[in-house]
Amino acid sequence: MKRIFQLVLPFAGLLAAQGQDLENQPAPRAVPVEDLLPKFSGDEKVFSHSEQFAISGGDPASRGTAANLAEETKQELLLLTEEEDEWKIPVAINLQGKEGSAVPKNLTALNIRWFEGKGYEVEIFVNLSRGLQPESFKRAVTASLIYGRGLSRREGGYSDIPLSMPPWFVEGLREASAWRLKQSDRRLYDSLLRHGGLFKLNDLFAVSDAEFGSIDAVSKAAFRVSSGALVMALLEQPEGKSGIRDFLAELPAFQGEMPSLLRKHFPDLNLSEDSMEKMWALQLAQKGTAQLTESLSIAATEKALNEALKIRHHDAEGALIETPLSDWTVVGKLEEAERIDAVRLAQDDLLRLSYRCFPSYRPLLLEYQMLLTDFAKGKTGDFGSSIAALDETRTTMSAKAERARDFLDWFEITRARETSGAFEDYLNLKAQLKVAPNTKKDDLSKYLDRLDPLFTLPKERQSYGMGVGSFSY
Repeated sequence: MKRIFQLVLPFAGLLAAQGQDLENQPAPRAVPVEDLLPKFSGDEKVFSHSEQFAISGGDPASRGTAANLAEETKQELLLLTEEEDEWKIPVAINLQGKEGSAVPKNLTALNIRWFEGKGYEVEIFVNLSRGLQPESFKRAVTASLIYGRGLSRREGGYSDIPLSMPPWFVEGLREASAWRLKQSDRRLYDSLLRHGGLFKLNDLFAVSDAEFGSIDAVSKAAFRVSSGALVMALLEQPEGKSGIRDFLAELPAFQGEMPSLLRKHFPDLNLSEDSMEKMWALQLAQKGTAQLTESLSIAATEKALNEALKIRHHDAEGALIETPLSDWTVVGKLEEAERIDAVRLAQDDLLRLSYRCFPSYRPLLLEYQMLLTDFAKGKTGDFGSSIAALDETRTTMSAKAERARDFLDWFEITRARETSGAFEDYLNLKAQLKVAPNTKKDDLSKYLDRLDPLFTLPKERQSYGMGVGSFSY
């Protein structure tokens, strides 16, 4: 049904356009629902509705899901690069294993085959030990489509020129599509920009498939955001869409330095490496900027509110003094003009905060605004009791929010009946550290090594009898 709506809505937009002569418009052509669904061939193979993807193995439900996900991935890439679907290289998807079996190191693998008389074909092997993982599967399909672009340009039959696909570009395309579909989290961009963790440009280009597969989940998130920011920066260049189309067609067979290929297809990037990184950082800052209507959490609202509720005035020597609103009596008696100036910044901060605060705080902000107005007019009769009442309300709201969070944590922990695989990277890291422990000798590692004995009990104290059995730390 989703694809049917995608076909109907553009036509509805044409009808709504001003100046359209509806009587002279041709009647819309009906599209059979069958044309939008996977095409089944016997019991062992399914073709996607464009017939570019042939899925074999697994059960019928998995094959049908894989066909739909593959077509969805292709459409996301076509919309991102603004081009028509003119595929030339078929993609064979082979589903292997079953859910619950041993998990291999890689859930997906790609292979390129050559057939006399037919040409090239890209083959994707998908392991179903953890089910069909949508993001991992879409990443493999995206890579296969890029390989197909490069293979379609080869003329004269088979060529032994090696092909490769840098992970940064595949991850960047996936992140750019997620951002366009509003499925990405802008807080990741903001966090990387503020607290570090951003990959350097040369480090980004140097990451291989093997290295990408071995890094932990946090590093993968930083890698994806860094790659996505770079790809979106390229797309926003003049002629960026056409540049990215030519770039991804040449990329699989390219063997040189990545910056030179980027400058070839994006002439406006004919800059120094420092300038390119500045452009990249600017893209991160732009994507990480919070929208005006994005709501803050209760904790973030409390922090911003505490910063806003301050009376700012100058002492006899002209120095600025910031006094919390709760200590308003310390300020003493100010002239009316001074009082108005003392609360102006606080009122402005409360107004800005009202757009993004946690929704239940908006009535409180209004009451604080009224109190500041009374303070500016010198009406401070019941000022202290009003502030105390608002503080009590805020304390109650914070306590209820914390209790609700604790309840949800408890509910999730006690109702879990099976592992989700979300901590797979953590378990892999533990296994790697057992085999090859950290051998770094930097100052921080040495400091932690000195602290470690303080938190480790002697062996003779590591086991305590508890009547029945024992518990070991």
